[in-house]
Amino acid sequence: MARPYDFSSMTALICFEAAARNASFKNAAREMNVTPAAVSHQIKALETDLGCNLFRRHHRGVELTEKGAFLFIAIQRGFEAISDAVTQIRERPETVDVTIGSTTAVSSLWLTPKISSFWKIHPTITVSQIVSDVPAMTGRCDLSIQYNTPQENGGEYRMLFQDRIVALGTTRFAAEHGISRLEDLLKAPLIHSSGEDTGWTTWTDWFRALERPAPKGRNFYVNNYMIALQAAQEDVGAVLGWDGLVGSLMEDGRLVKLVPESIPSPMAFCLKIHSRASAKARLFADWLVEAA
Repeated sequence: MARPYDFSSMTALICFEAAARNASFKNAAREMNVTPAAVSHQIKALETDLGCNLFRRHHRGVELTEKGAFLFIAIQRGFEAISDAVTQIRERPETVDVTIGSTTAVSSLWLTPKISSFWKIHPTITVSQIVSDVPAMTGRCDLSIQYNTPQENGGEYRMLFQDRIVALGTTRFAAEHGISRLEDLLKAPLIHSSGEDTGWTTWTDWFRALERPAPKGRNFYVNNYMIALQAAQEDVGAVLGWDGLVGSLMEDGRLVKLVPESIPSPMAFCLKIHSRASAKARLFADWLVEAA
């Protein structure tokens, strides 16, 4: 049976991460309570497996190569995710009444403030979030917020809200690029959110719906919608915004509509009620739908 992950030896990867973080085989060995020779052996085996050098060896330490730095960043992200999961498991109380799943953007921009309001009314009901941009993670939840077309997916869904999609940026960005008409956006820098399996409307979709050609300006790609919104606030480019989701950013003036045109979102933000949902989970679901 094939392995589900294309990993080298986990021991070698752990040794590599420690050596890269410490910029030293010796310090990595001290941290792991092994000999420097053992660390060196593991890293050499990893380099042989990958077919490239991960470090430049110097007399007083080591320095990552370009491929080594690429691997180090990837491993750090993985270890940070594992560490966060372990921390949540340790700190999460055993008596959680409701578990709700959502993406990072939905949690930050919409759900978390709603949970705070719910607790003021129902202080004895504990609500836990599982925040993940990986759809499969919502399977462990009582409820989950999804961006989809419910009738195509089956199951029990409740509508939360369906947005209009608008072009957003800062007032400074609009002034710098002379944006006042839809045509001005066709040659302006645009931020694209390229996360997998989101089904979110792209700039090309948006312009096509408004009967305009594909944009020709500079493009900036990120794989996280929250980063896309942050980049827009830093004047990197214009970003598409779902007005029900990013309403707080618009109300605060951090992002403004760049042009009057908008299109209806082809899908809605819906609440899925999973089969494991308890009476308390359904009470929270009813309240959340009403609050939306």
